[in-house]
Amino acid sequence: MARPRRIDKALVAKARQVVARTADIEQLRAAQAVLLPAVASATLEQTAAILGVGRATVARLQQRFGQSVRPAARRPRCWGGRRKALLSIEQEAQFLVPWAEQAKQAGVLVLSPIRAALAQRLGRPVAASVVWRLLARHGWRKVAPDTRHPKSDPVAQQAWKKNSPKRWLPS
Repeated sequence: MARPRRIDKALVAKARQVVARTADIEQLRAAQAVLLPAVASATLEQTAAILGVGRATVARLQQRFGQSVRPAARRPRCWGGRRKALLSIEQEAQFLVPWAEQAKQAGVLVLSPIRAALAQRLGRPVAASVVWRLLARHGWRKVAPDTRHPKSDPVAQQAWKKNSPKRWLPS
C-alpha cells in the first residue's frame, strides 16, 4: 500500500497564483505538476501523461517548485560535508605540524609512524587510506622517484651498451 499523499495547502495556493500569472513555460509546468495531483487527484503517471513528461520528471518538477517557493530559512540543508570526520580540519593541521617540520629537515616521511601517531591520538586503529586522504586534504602528496638516478652518466651508459661483451650465443 502506498503512503498517503501529503498536500501542502500553501504550496497549492502558490501554484494556483503561478499558473494564473506566469509566462514562463518551466514555471507553468512545475506548478501544474503540483496542482494536478492535489486538485484532480491524479497519480504521478497520469500527471506525467498530461504534461508530456516522464513519471520521475513530475517528482523533480514538484520538488523544484517547492524549493523555489519556500523561504531560504525553511529549505532543507544539502547533504555535503564531512559527516564522518575523525578530527576537524584545524585539528588535522595541528596534528601535521611536527611532521611538516620533520619533512623540511629530512625531506622524506614514512606513512607508518604518522599512522601510528594518528591511531594513538584517536584511540583506535586507523587504515592507511585514512592517512593518505588526510595528507591529500592538506596539500601533501606522494612524491614518486625520478625516472633516472641523479648521478647517472648517459655517455657512459651508451658506451657500455656498444662495447659490452656478448653473453648469448646465436643458435
